[in-house]
Amino acid sequence: MTIRFNAAALSLALSFPLISVHASAAAPDDFTPAQQARIGEIAADYLVAHPQVLIDVSKKLQAQQAALRAQLQTQSALKGHRLLMQLDGVPVKGPQNAKVIVTEFFDYECIACSMMAPTMEQVMASNPDVRFAFRDWTIFAGRYPESTQASHRGLAIWKDKGADAYMAYHNGIYRTGHNEGKLTADDIEKVATAAGAGKEDAANNAAADALIAGNSALAELLGLSGTPGIIVMPAENATADNTTVIPGVVSAQVMQQAISNALK
Repeated sequence: MTIRFNAAALSLALSFPLISVHASAAAPDDFTPAQQARIGEIAADYLVAHPQVLIDVSKKLQAQQAALRAQLQTQSALKGHRLLMQLDGVPVKGPQNAKVIVTEFFDYECIACSMMAPTMEQVMASNPDVRFAFRDWTIFAGRYPESTQASHRGLAIWKDKGADAYMAYHNGIYRTGHNEGKLTADDIEKVATAAGAGKEDAANNAAADALIAGNSALAELLGLSGTPGIIVMPAENATADNTTVIPGVVSAQVMQQAISNALK
């Protein structure tokens, strides 16, 4: 078995007590260079003989880093609360006076977003009193132009046909199972037609591009690292205790817990 670990994990592992030594024990300068080298050899031999130490330390370090990342993202979400509540042009589903807002930053070419879509449908059906906002963040547009094309079409449907048609289109795109470069213009038009959309009108694209650019700037301000990026928070009086940032695919149970937490 090949063991891979980073320098931080190794440093932390080497700080583990390999023998019983009191805090008042001799400082490193009290050992000769030869003794220090021998201590290093003993430590290295111990880690080779007990690789689980490295694995455990690496897991602990990753958990600490994840917790710190979550804390920073929550603080960023709180700072960006006012911007997140500004929903002009943003597709939404749910009552305007909802106490909880769930915001998803997504890309139609994102396979993780596709995996998350059925869960979002389930959570939306179970929480009719919650408002869901869908912010196009076309991070794959540089590689796949259909990312932008699909967003243009969806935003036009939202503008012209409203929430129900938009959700039919939004979920329909993900139900094609085509992402990561496999989504085609034909897929987009078939789903748009099924959702009741008319012919594509390029006149809407400038406004859509401006909205997408604003979403991108907001996502970066919030410290999101990719899609899906989901933020669950109260519409008012948001705090670190009732705000949850979810960076990736999670279960319906995790989403429901975040919503329940935001209602406290």
